[in-house]
Amino acid sequence: MAITTWKPSRDLMNIQEEMNRLFDRFFSPLRWEEPELASTTAWYPQMDIKENKDEFVVVAEIPGMKKDDIHVVYKDGVLSIEGERKQEKEEKGVNYHRVERQYGKFCRTFQMPTQIKQDQISAKYKDGVLELHLPKAEEVKAKEIEVKVS
Repeated sequence: MAITTWKPSRDLMNIQEEMNRLFDRFFSPLRWEEPELASTTAWYPQMDIKENKDEFVVVAEIPGMKKDDIHVVYKDGVLSIEGERKQEKEEKGVNYHRVERQYGKFCRTFQMPTQIKQDQISAKYKDGVLELHLPKAEEVKAKEIEVKVS
């Protein structure tokens, strides 16, 4: 049996995201009986947030978008990633039998657990993957203190 460390901040963020999804689905203008239509009303890019001793790295899958349609803002400890994937032009004389790709606006917001060096945040977007690097501020990095024996 593996021993895992409980990280309340991570678990609480997961609960908050699930509650947001629940409320979004519940208050959606479409009925629950129409799951195929409901899947096209709102979408959320899948994201990973990882941390090492120097920075946080956020990786988001946002295929089919132009970089100008993606907006990233970091303010007061909150990271917001938003954008809009526009549906392709309507084609005359074409009947769709199934539409599974999702379109529309999205907004993902995350409370970062530590202070970030705002002037050193970097972002790159390639092949439908957005990668953000958020360096930690010096005062929040753990400092190792050498203990001397006398």
